Amino acid sequence: MYKLLFDLVFKKMDPEKAHHLAFFWIRLAASVPGLRQLVKAVLAPRDPALRTAALGLDLPGPFGLGAGFDKNGIGIDGLSMLGFDFVEIGTVTGEPQPGNPAPRLFRLVEDRALINRMGFNNQGSARVAARLKARPHTSSTPVIGVNIGKTKVVEEVDATEDYVKSTERLAEYADYLVVNVSSPNTPGLRNLQTVSTLGPLLVDVRRAADRATPHHVPLLVKIAPDLADEDIDEIADMALQIGLDGIIATNTTIGRDGLKESAARIEEIGMGGLSGAPLKARSLEVLQRLRARTEGRLVLVAVGGIETADDAWERITHGADLVQGYSAFVYEGPFWMRRMHKGLSARLRASGFASISEAVGSAKA
Repeated sequence: MYKLLFDLVFKKMDPEKAHHLAFFWIRLAASVPGLRQLVKAVLAPRDPALRTAALGLDLPGPFGLGAGFDKNGIGIDGLSMLGFDFVEIGTVTGEPQPGNPAPRLFRLVEDRALINRMGFNNQGSARVAARLKARPHTSSTPVIGVNIGKTKVVEEVDATEDYVKSTERLAEYADYLVVNVSSPNTPGLRNLQTVSTLGPLLVDVRRAADRATPHHVPLLVKIAPDLADEDIDEIADMALQIGLDGIIATNTTIGRDGLKESAARIEEIGMGGLSGAPLKARSLEVLQRLRARTEGRLVLVAVGGIETADDAWERITHGADLVQGYSAFVYEGPFWMRRMHKGLSARLRASGFASISEAVGSAKA
């Protein structure tokens, strides 16, 4: 059904306009209490066996929505309604910004991939914080991660101050925080992944979070798949040294190898981060390297090229405590999470493990 809708409607639309339209429908459904409960019952069946403990949080399952879909925290309940076990909003910057000029989002349908150069378009940390503060909190409130990045006009030398500003505003309302230093669409941002720069930045963000709220807010960093293996090792060592809670692996790639899309169209699209199926192999490699280096002492969140329950299960058994998706959601539609939950339930039961946590890293054994 969704494939037909995608082919007849969304495929012919500008991808960013299609995103806004689909997101409007999701939010509209969630705004009607009776309809929201009906949709949730159909699309988000919860298997108690999938309950997951990570980052000090109790989650209904291990699979969440990665940052980028809901940049401003306007559709959290709707996304939870569809079955995501946690929702990461953002990337949110210190100041509001429009992002890069359109067109800035492109589908590579044959590759089941996206290229984006959105440029952290968002309403800014003050407005997003006010929205999160106004949200009612109940026992069914979804787990919310907040992904923060550098405002484009802020100079690299002032980046820490910008991250700290967002942290001070948002930490109180986040179940976990993510420092994004790996998007390829903000000039100079990836330079912050250098350990000599990243370590002090994360220490300052940690201190800001501790000042902002009396409870511990888990702090993670999101890294690029394009890092050299030696750099990944250094980041893992640094994360352990400063007491970081976790690492998200990985963001989009600037690579274009192995695509089915024509070279002419890839050249026409130009710059941007590639996500989706082509990222699968490298994201898994980065995860495995981080797991070997940290030996379970950090929470690892796997994202990149995860389309099926088999993909998610592979990441879990190779060391991911949690997994996230995004690009496949565009191609699979609203029933995707139902299929993911059912598939993970089946794999967990077939494995003989009693819980997801028992399965984490089991492929090494």
